Amino acid sequence: MIETKDLTFTYPAEEGKENPPALRGVDLAIEKGSFTVVLGHNGSGKSTLAKSFNAVVLPSGGNVYVAGMDTLDENLVLAIRQQVGMVFQNPDNQIVANVVEEDVAFAPENLGVPSEEIRKRVDDALAVVGMSEFVTHAPHLLSGGQKQRIAIAGVIAMEPACIVLDEATAMLDPMGRREVLETILRLNKEKGITVVLITHHMNEAENADRLIVMDDGAVVLDGTPAEVFPQVEELRSMGLTTLDTVDMLDRLRHHGWNVPLDALSVEDCAEAIVKAIK
Repeated sequence: MIETKDLTFTYPAEEGKENPPALRGVDLAIEKGSFTVVLGHNGSGKSTLAKSFNAVVLPSGGNVYVAGMDTLDENLVLAIRQQVGMVFQNPDNQIVANVVEEDVAFAPENLGVPSEEIRKRVDDALAVVGMSEFVTHAPHLLSGGQKQRIAIAGVIAMEPACIVLDEATAMLDPMGRREVLETILRLNKEKGITVVLITHHMNEAENADRLIVMDDGAVVLDGTPAEVFPQVEELRSMGLTTLDTVDMLDRLRHHGWNVPLDALSVEDCAEAIVKAIK
């Protein structure tokens, strides 16, 4: 779905000054239909990487390909953004209308989709995110989680093959984060939409197919959750944590308990501890 080759990016600096690269030679291939989570502390390059996936930022060096299309080709930018939809941190910045259905219809209208097809897309998108009953509501009266689900519905209505969520849960309370996470998991599993989630909430990564950990503009860890989360010391050295379950198991191991570090879920963690006690 998305491929980067020796991708570098440096933000413009004031005259006479020079910024360090935000991305340093990133090589990635994200498979169609996968659910990938990108983790990293602030300044690690994860959000810049996300923005490169649909040509919000263009490479300073190297290339980004979306379904084989080079983001550096100006003639392909619209087609690329139809393939990859972006959901950002603050849903208020993506909501442009005073009524929910008009907001979800905004992007398809701008793409020239016929009216009858727009109606169907709006209804389908709101049903997917569980917001059909709010079709005539004012977006500004909704909760943070509901607003973000409306923002996701607006992206779904464009019928992209991939959705990139750049810290889309950062401003939400736990209930709102759960609503959004359940929505994107359902989109991935039931609709086959490729999902790339940029986050610093470790528990959001537990069900991912793949974890990519960024540090100083480079990929430093890449694997399944069961492969990445047990690397506790390396994560801590980058100012990151691991899952609460893995952290508990790691502390027990330091006290001499014979427990595995790849029991990620609460159920598996509890089973591992009971087994060690017996």
